[in-house]
Amino acid sequence: MRKITTPLTKPIRAKLRCGEEVLLSGTVYTARDTVHKKLAEAIRNRKTLPIALKDAVIYYCGPTELRAGGCFGSAGPTTSSRMDEFTPLLFKKGLGAMIGKGSRSEKVKNLIKKKKAVYFLAAGGAGAYLAKRIVSAKKIAFKKLGTEAVYKLTVRDFPLIVGIDSRGKDIYEKKR
Repeated sequence: MRKITTPLTKPIRAKLRCGEEVLLSGTVYTARDTVHKKLAEAIRNRKTLPIALKDAVIYYCGPTELRAGGCFGSAGPTTSSRMDEFTPLLFKKGLGAMIGKGSRSEKVKNLIKKKKAVYFLAAGGAGAYLAKRIVSAKKIAFKKLGTEAVYKLTVRDFPLIVGIDSRGKDIYEKKR
């Protein structure tokens, strides 16, 4: 299993292969539907974003409330396709990778290849296990959204599978 650390620069992303299991460490930002809509609106209006997206990793996750000690009880992935309409704008700001579950649209797959980005899959139904890989969590933007706010996570050995690699190879496509 390959160990990788954020930021996920193009040379790091270029080494990853579809279907490969990785352990990710470093900074990851949570963002779901409402946050994506707000980020896209800010980009369209040329406003400063609350997070730097260059080579960043966004986790499509709506965790449970923080417990004493600053950790989540559960932090599982949500369905990624709901973010597809906003993803092109985030790529314009240099987004390096996304973590979620499920397949992506053709448009997003093509952009992943064009931008040399990566889409990771996290195990659905394993939110409590994944939360144990989060070392720290801090709510940093859109705080009124509660658990759907943007959290800056520090993860250690967060288990993922490369769902779509930087060459556009997709784990969900049937081999011919």
